[in-house]
Amino acid sequence: MKKTIVVFGSSTGTCEEIANTIASKLGVEAINVTDFSADTIAENDNLILGTSTWGAGELQDDWYDGVDVLKNADLSGKTVAIFGCGDSESYPDTFCGGMKEIYDACKAAGANVLPGVSTDGYTFDDSDSVVDGNFVGLALDNVNEEDKTEGRIDAWLEAIKPSL
Repeated sequence: MKKTIVVFGSSTGTCEEIANTIASKLGVEAINVTDFSADTIAENDNLILGTSTWGAGELQDDWYDGVDVLKNADLSGKTVAIFGCGDSESYPDTFCGGMKEIYDACKAAGANVLPGVSTDGYTFDDSDSVVDGNFVGLALDNVNEEDKTEGRIDAWLEAIKPSL
């Protein structure tokens, strides 16, 4: 595996915990998006980017500066995987919507964004993060489906590892 880093934005600790789980399973470092910079991008071949979703499908607050870093970077030659946390029961119409802004910024900057997971097995009404029937990354509902989180992470990592 090429040099990889996990970058997360977390307000309540859930996304941070998931980021640390992913980083541990890959044997890499996880950092808060508040520490994310152009140097982070330059030093890594692969970026695994995670956000929680707030309000009407918005990014976690710290990610707004992180998205600016992505928009101002040349990500060609970089591989990006995205994960997001949401609450499909309380916010079924914006579930994990925060991933979409990161996805759009990475695509526009030329990154190879790895495919996300199928919406099969998820219960929600709508999400900006669904493109062509799949999420743009790994969607997790650790509030209502905590029992599925570990299995979803493992299946996603198995799917993306060959590309990292």
